[in-house]
Amino acid sequence: MAKRSTPKKKGIFRNSIVKLILRVLKLAAIAFVAASLFGVILYRFVNPPFTWLMIQRGFERKADGKTWKIDKTWVDFDDIADPMKRAAVAAEDQTFLENHGFDFNAIEKAIKKNQKSKKLIGGSTISQQTAKNVFLWPGRNIIRKGFEAYFTMLIEVFWSKKRIMEVYLNEIEMGDGIYGIEAASQAYFHKPASQLTSRQAAAIAVIFPNPRKWSATKPTRYLRRRQSLILKNMRRLGPLEF
Repeated sequence: MAKRSTPKKKGIFRNSIVKLILRVLKLAAIAFVAASLFGVILYRFVNPPFTWLMIQRGFERKADGKTWKIDKTWVDFDDIADPMKRAAVAAEDQTFLENHGFDFNAIEKAIKKNQKSKKLIGGSTISQQTAKNVFLWPGRNIIRKGFEAYFTMLIEVFWSKKRIMEVYLNEIEMGDGIYGIEAASQAYFHKPASQLTSRQAAAIAVIFPNPRKWSATKPTRYLRRRQSLILKNMRRLGPLEF
């Protein structure tokens, strides 16, 4: 007759499984932290070659029968016109140089505004958007928002505000297959990003929330109003000290 396992043996076996699972989780957490730190520090000095959004959009274009397109040319911070930097701050994150990656007043307002729809949108700073664009997959679920907060804290620690703005303006989606300010400047105004005027910079900043639907050169009445508001905020902000 086969011997039955005693409760004591079952308990020992169960404890061993729990310890193994905890050990695996601990090692996975250590590996994730190490890899994320390495990536953030690496991109402090090395320009990110692509983002997951670019890859996703490329496959979406192929699925629609279009050609693969990633129009992107990196341009250094000093080769981006000052009005474009001010337009980005005026449009997306007016406390950018003062905050530490999070604008809690904007987050609170966004939560109240979206309570009915239950959507996690709005309130993101330029640092949060940069963290999302460079290190994460597209999406709006609570798990991704948690990772976004984690990477936001890391880039605020290891990058300067100047580097955050440089990466932000070089990686952000600015049209169908268009990424970064240099490609956008050439596509919309046929000039390098270093020569953008205040009005042109504001026209580009207006389309940040929905770049595949909106156009910097064919604005709707709503976009023209937004452009005027951004220009007003740019004048109020004045020169930015990076």
